[in-house]
Amino acid sequence: MQFGSLIGMLIIGALAGWLSGKIMQGRGFGILGNIIVGVVGAFLAGTIFPALGFAAGGGFFWSLIHATIGAVILLFLIGLIRKAR
Repeated sequence: MQFGSLIGMLIIGALAGWLSGKIMQGRGFGILGNIIVGVVGAFLAGTIFPALGFAAGGGFFWSLIHATIGAVILLFLIGLIRKAR
C-alpha cells in the first residue's frame, strides 16, 4: 500500500468512525474510540467488500460510504460482544 493511500484510508476511516458514532447513537466508544473503530472498519471494508464483489468504484464519497458501513458493522459486533460478557 502506498503512503498516500494509507493517509487517505486513515482520513476516511476517521470520518467514518465519527459518522458511525452518530448513526449508532449511544453504542459507541466516545469520539476517539469511534475514530479508531472507523479506521479499522475502513481497512476491513477496503479488503473484504472487494472480495465479496462490492468495489467502492473509486472516489472519496464511495470510499466514505464503504468505510462507514464497515465501521457501523464493527461497532454493532463489538456491542454484541460487550453485551455477552
